[in-house]
Amino acid sequence: MKKILLGASILASLSLSAQVDFSSTRFGVLGGYNYSRVQNAHNPSGPRHTFQAGVMALIPVDRNDQFYIQPEVVYYGGGESGRAKDMSAGRPGYNAVYADNYISVPIYFKGYFSEAESEFFGMVGPRFNFLVNQKVTNPSRDVYKIEGVSGINGKAAGFNFGVGIGLGYSYKRKLELTARYDLGISNTYPNMIESSTGDPNTEKKKSTQVMGVGLTYIFD
Repeated sequence: MKKILLGASILASLSLSAQVDFSSTRFGVLGGYNYSRVQNAHNPSGPRHTFQAGVMALIPVDRNDQFYIQPEVVYYGGGESGRAKDMSAGRPGYNAVYADNYISVPIYFKGYFSEAESEFFGMVGPRFNFLVNQKVTNPSRDVYKIEGVSGINGKAAGFNFGVGIGLGYSYKRKLELTARYDLGISNTYPNMIESSTGDPNTEKKKSTQVMGVGLTYIFD
């Protein structure tokens, strides 16, 4: 799945590079809800409910008002939580939050399903995330802290890369509702490796995965 999404975004970028019409670019603002988790990272593991907000551009790549490149710059909440209720076995209660916040720069290839003003659309492309801040609250283990123990720690990488897909509906090419899924390709917590525990998940890549829904308003 990761290779298919990455390949699709690269092919789309290459095939459209010679057709971009910057003179007809429109700009907009966006915001929405993020449901974020990090695979193979914390135990227990639960979702972090957060948000994204920022600006975007809509750059035509054909003459039929159907295909576009959509770059964005957004404040983007990631990470996850960990609560006693997320465990199958009992443990004293706590309320852990592993908050990773980014300036994110996705670059989507976007296609409307027809030339109609109000229409569904899909999009796919790479996402580049630059860590702004990280906050760990009430971790269930010391190695999940940013400073960690004996070289093992939960410090997030300053940069990570992912691929995103989205599906939405546009009202008159101005107000758009979009559902998105972002899949992390790089390792969010490169220093969180504990061979001594015998847990095979500690050797695996910690992949941030975010589902979101939001609104975009595009100016004339």
